[in-house]
Amino acid sequence: MPDPMLPLLGLSPVSGKTIVARFDGGMLSSDGGVVVLREVERRLRVAARMAACIKDPRAPDQVTHSLADIIGFRLLMIAAGYEDGNDASSLRGDPMFKMALDLAPSDRELCSQSTISRLENLPDARALLRMGRAMVDLYCESFRQVPKRITLDIDDTFDAVHGGQQLRLFNAHYDEYGFQPIVVFDGEGRFITAVLRPAKRPGGKEIRAFLHRLLRAIRANWPKTEIVLRADSHYCCPEVLDWCRANGLGFILGVAPTTTLRRHIEGLEASTKARFEAAPKEGKVRRFKEFYDGADSWSRVERVIARVEAGADGTDTRFIVTNLSTRNARVLYEDVYCRRGQAENHIKSWKTHLAADRTSCTKATANQLRLFLHAGAYWLMWGLRVSMPKRSAWRVAQFDTLRLRLIKIAARVVEMKTMIRVHLPASCPEQNILRFALGRIPRLAT
Repeated sequence: MPDPMLPLLGLSPVSGKTIVARFDGGMLSSDGGVVVLREVERRLRVAARMAACIKDPRAPDQVTHSLADIIGFRLLMIAAGYEDGNDASSLRGDPMFKMALDLAPSDRELCSQSTISRLENLPDARALLRMGRAMVDLYCESFRQVPKRITLDIDDTFDAVHGGQQLRLFNAHYDEYGFQPIVVFDGEGRFITAVLRPAKRPGGKEIRAFLHRLLRAIRANWPKTEIVLRADSHYCCPEVLDWCRANGLGFILGVAPTTTLRRHIEGLEASTKARFEAAPKEGKVRRFKEFYDGADSWSRVERVIARVEAGADGTDTRFIVTNLSTRNARVLYEDVYCRRGQAENHIKSWKTHLAADRTSCTKATANQLRLFLHAGAYWLMWGLRVSMPKRSAWRVAQFDTLRLRLIKIAARVVEMKTMIRVHLPASCPEQNILRFALGRIPRLAT
C-alpha cells in the first residue's frame, strides 16, 4: 500500500513556490454528494427491497454487514461511478459512504470486495425471481396515484463478454460472444425489469412467457390500468400479437418490410418521390397510409401503418402494426411509436453511465443479480433527477452529468460529540440546486 506521507512528485512550482502534496488530509472525500443519494435511497428503499428477497445463511450473532448494508453500499458505489466491486477496498473507509449507510465516520469500516463477491454468488433462481417481482413493485409504488395507462418499452441490448460465463453465446452480427438481456422501461423512463439471456434474437414463445410473468406482477398492483406494449420488429411475432389481444393489452410494434406489405404502398412511394423531386428545396416529404393485412403466420389481419419518406437519399419506408384506436396514422407513428426512441437513451444511461454491462461473473445467477444491482443504481439516479426543477436542463440531464456536478464534490468531515460537520467547497457552483433537490426528495412516492 502506498505511503500517504510520501509527497506527490512532478508538480511544477507556482509563483516561485514549491508545491508539496500528500494524501494525508484525513477525513476527506471526493464524493460529498453521496449523502444526497442516501436520501433518495431512504425514500425508495431499493436496498431493503432487494435484500428481503435473499435468504441469509450466516449466523445472525456473527453478522457484521447486513445484506441491506452490502447492497446499499454497492448501489451507492455504482451510482457514484465505481462500477467494480474491487473499489470497495478503498472506499470502505470513506467518511461520506459511511454516513450514507448510517455509520459515523469513526465507526467500523464498510464491507470489502470479497464480501460483495460472496453476495453476488448467494442468490439462487428463486431469489432472483422474487427480486424481479420486487423491482416491479418498486416501479408501481413510484407513482403517487394509480395511472390510467402506462406504456412498456421493451428492447434487448448486446452485452459483450470475455470469458467462460454461463449463457454466453456467439452473435454473428456483433462478431462477439455475449449476452442479450431484455430490458423494460416505461414511457417516462422508470426502470421496470431486466432479464439475462443468451446473445440471440428472442423468439415469440420466449417473449410471450416473459410478458406473462411481467403482466402478472403489474396486475397484482394495478388490476385495471390500461397497458400498451411498444417495441421494434424483433417483438412483432404472432405469439405476441395473439397474447396481447387475449390479455387486453394495446400494442404498437415495428414490422419488418415484406413483399406483401410493400405491394400496398408502391403507388404512394412513387408519388411521394415525385413530389420531393418537384420541390427538393422544401425538404423531405413524409406521407402515411394505413391498411389491413397480415403475415401468413398471423392468426388474423391487423391494422398496419406505413410511413413513406422521400429525400435526397431516396425513398425510405417503415411499417408498424397496432390495435390502438387512435384514428390519425401520423399521430400514431410520430407521437406514439417514435417515442420508443427514448428507450435507447434509458438503456444508454443504464449501460454507459452506470456500467450495467459489467457481467463478468461465471455464474448466470450472479450476472443476473448484477443487472438488478445496476437497475437499483438507476433508480437512485432517476430519483435524484426527478427531484430537479421542472422545465429545467437538470430534469433531462444525463446521469454522468448529474454525477460530475452533484455527487463528485469534495468534502471535509469533522466528527464531534453531538454533531457531524460536512464542509463542502464554498465555490461549489451547484449549491442552490442541491438545496432544491433535498427539499424535493422527501416528496418522492414510495
